[in-house]
Amino acid sequence: MKKITFRVIAQFMLLLAITITAAAQSGTQLIKVIVSPDHHDWTYKVNEKATFTVHVLKYGNLMENVTINYEAGPEALPDKREEGVVLKNGKTEFTGTMKVPGFYRVRVWAVVDGKRYEGLATAGFEPEKITPTVKDPADFDAFWNNAIAEARKLSLDPIITLVPERCTSDANVYHVSFQNNSYGSRIYGMLAIPKKPGKYPAILRVPGAGIRPYAGDTRLASMGFITLEIGIHGIPVNLDAQVYANLNAGALAGYNAIRMNDKNTHYYKRVYVGCVRAVDFIYTLPEFDGANVAVTGGSQGGALTIVTAGLDNRIKYAAALYPALCDHTGYLNKRAGGWPHYFRNTEPKPGEIETLQYYDVVNFARRVKAPGFYTWGYNDLTCPPTSMFSAFNVITAPKELHIFQETGHWTFPEQYEILNGWLSEKLIGRK
Repeated sequence: MKKITFRVIAQFMLLLAITITAAAQSGTQLIKVIVSPDHHDWTYKVNEKATFTVHVLKYGNLMENVTINYEAGPEALPDKREEGVVLKNGKTEFTGTMKVPGFYRVRVWAVVDGKRYEGLATAGFEPEKITPTVKDPADFDAFWNNAIAEARKLSLDPIITLVPERCTSDANVYHVSFQNNSYGSRIYGMLAIPKKPGKYPAILRVPGAGIRPYAGDTRLASMGFITLEIGIHGIPVNLDAQVYANLNAGALAGYNAIRMNDKNTHYYKRVYVGCVRAVDFIYTLPEFDGANVAVTGGSQGGALTIVTAGLDNRIKYAAALYPALCDHTGYLNKRAGGWPHYFRNTEPKPGEIETLQYYDVVNFARRVKAPGFYTWGYNDLTCPPTSMFSAFNVITAPKELHIFQETGHWTFPEQYEILNGWLSEKLIGRK
């Protein structure tokens, strides 16, 4: 089978990102379903009534006699549903409220020529008062301190290989690996280092869910940052793309639930420890300035951002986008829990609740000391905002929350611009 070069992978991932972003924007659809809360910030007081106006448009005009289906209610747990509703003039209104802090969502599908077009909006009711449902184990710190100490009994044994085809005039790129939490278990990643001699701050980029190759961040390296982009599955990140597709559909399908009833062997144990080992590795680099390291990522990567900052006080700054793995027991308390929604449709098996307390992002958020940048939207269907606020609200370190209400499990380019500007200002004093 022909090998896929990093250039091809990078081009493919760029095209995929453009495609996903375009698909996420309602402007690309022939039929637009616009759902608009009556507060500009989409935020309300508990028991206040939120009014959602629905417009179904074609070529910018309201459609006549259009058929819709809808559901409404607390996010992820709608209690109102109806199909086949005909809107004579293409618009209607819904109202909703919450008696406790949380989120109320209206989703509408217009059915035109057999195709469904979706619109949604989510109202937040005093989200700053949302408290987590997950318990904080008494031996949480001892468990993780011991896990990290055991891992550090093994030398990092780093392997660093230059990838000439990925290097630029400003940055060298390396495929790297280092030992993790047990003999033979390794973390792999792509390291980008500025070519100009000097000492530089570092950014650890932690991955979203899935299994994929990585190319290295030469853009940030050209701006004066060491960047380490890691995978979490103990396999090289420069293999043929088909390898990752096979693993995703085969041996590592549903990896997030592997041994979730045993805190000592749950899949995420090697992942969380591996993030700390990645910081250990950064500290061995002669080009590192020895002090300034940030961590950033989105979704599962947003979760790992908070986890790493909660476990490792060497992290100076944390920037998380729509973090997953927050407040898993929400569903057991009649509200939304975080991705991967362990208990949304199934009852917990023996040991699962107790185990996941050690892996819930909420309990790492309690321990974060680094200043943080956090951003997400109210319309996220993958990581419900209730779960994310459960973690954010317990963080006592300096923190900024940047809400882009309309976004779901995606971002506007402006969000990344603000996030990267924040990291740059913190790490090198300029945007």
